[in-house]
Amino acid sequence: MGRKPKQIVIPKDQAVFWLDKNGRWNNVHGEFQHKKIIDYFHASIKKDKDGYYLSQTTQGCKEKVYFHYEDTALFVFNVIKGEEITLVLNTGKKIKLRPKKLLMQADRLYMQVGRERIKFAEPSLLKIAEFIEHDKGHYFIRAKGRRYKIPELS
Repeated sequence: MGRKPKQIVIPKDQAVFWLDKNGRWNNVHGEFQHKKIIDYFHASIKKDKDGYYLSQTTQGCKEKVYFHYEDTALFVFNVIKGEEITLVLNTGKKIKLRPKKLLMQADRLYMQVGRERIKFAEPSLLKIAEFIEHDKGHYFIRAKGRRYKIPELS
């Protein structure tokens, strides 16, 4: 019978890294530069009742590090155009675009999925821009053969 790994939990106030408002990892030395580390951190994001954390298990020990984030911990990093629009999150998870769940706040595009607010990072905004229209002070998205108004939150 397998043993449960020992667990080490690092609270948010002791984390030495954070996720900025653009979905970039930082520490006291600045923005992370190594793509493999950045990708590993994004892929390791999990959430429980206490918030977002990074998790890894090594040598029979499970580490759980809660971290600060400036806006949200989830970002759309890529947009795959097809019969339906698929969004690729920073965690690597793929989800379908839900036009009725889009919203704008401070000129930034988000999608609300349950309690999670997912922010479109700049590269994904460029890819989805071809589907977005601005008309009489309002934003709309064309998807699934329809035009959906994107509400703006103040």
